Amino acid sequence: MGAIGLSDIRYEDLLGRDSIKLECGSLDTVFGKTVLVSGGGGSIGSEICRQVAAMKPRKLVILDISENNSYSVLNELAAEHPFLDVAVVIGSVRDKVRLERIFESYRPQAVFHAAAHKHVPLMEDSPGEAVKNNIIGTLNIAEAAGKYGAERFVLISTDKAVNPTSVMGASKRICEMIVGVLAREYATKFACVRFGNVLGSSGSVVPLFMSQIDRGGPVTVTDSHVIRYFMTIPEAVSLVLRVSLYADKGEIFVLDMGNPVRIDELARNLIRLCGYEPDKDIKIEYTGLRPGEKLFEELLLTGEGLEKTDNDLIYKGKAAEMDREELFGILQMLREASDSDGDEIRALLKKAVPEYHY
Repeated sequence: MGAIGLSDIRYEDLLGRDSIKLECGSLDTVFGKTVLVSGGGGSIGSEICRQVAAMKPRKLVILDISENNSYSVLNELAAEHPFLDVAVVIGSVRDKVRLERIFESYRPQAVFHAAAHKHVPLMEDSPGEAVKNNIIGTLNIAEAAGKYGAERFVLISTDKAVNPTSVMGASKRICEMIVGVLAREYATKFACVRFGNVLGSSGSVVPLFMSQIDRGGPVTVTDSHVIRYFMTIPEAVSLVLRVSLYADKGEIFVLDMGNPVRIDELARNLIRLCGYEPDKDIKIEYTGLRPGEKLFEELLLTGEGLEKTDNDLIYKGKAAEMDREELFGILQMLREASDSDGDEIRALLKKAVPEYHY
């Protein structure tokens, strides 16, 4: 066993920079409003729920397919905010009929869409699930937000959507396109937020490394040259909430996260924090890039532009632009191909996202 546990890790020590603090206060987009969080039981979604709960919404609606995660978040919020009006709704963003009923019943004014499949190698093996959950799920909930008069809709995206080499990344790029198209059709104000890797989120690299250290190693790193942008869960969520103020026509927002971090160095720092010496007490093993993975990630596509907002740490890029008829034609083909083999799905993803390479 290591000298410390995962709960003792200060993620700021692994970032190589000071933690970023975005002041949100009691946002007008949340205070006194009905707020719906899809994927509200997940790592990011549950933190959105926590921060929203502290801003005194009129009602908080947690939408998630996982009853156990949702129940856990509900109990936590009930203890911390006993007077909060909170509802847990079990359902999937894949289910358009279910979503319509939820929106008709609760009429959320602010929607934070965090429900998604996010694991790159797993989606390479199950591309149809990325289509159903990420793409069609985003289409369903974004259309429901527009149809039922939500004031604001924020999509949680990823830096893997930029020049994607994975099914997951390409699927999230199409989600951005959906938001860009629907922002021109509805009065709802839309925005996308791109994250780097989120330290401590479910399935992220730090919990994996910690479990390997606890077993005495080896710690597995895909490639010694892999670099990633990292942020903490509170940083990521404060960015989401702040961006809700800027939502308009589907623009894409990113946080100034400083320099990217080399995964190999992160692993070595974590081993040292646990009281061991890398390569001596705990071996590091290089396993090679997994399907769909890149050596480095980017935050913006060429031509998206970059301008500062009134917050020096938040940058805005252009909304994803695509012809509506062309996009919806491809979406229909993806829907029909979602139970087929991966080659057909990848070809359709490439048709929608020319910069996708596989």
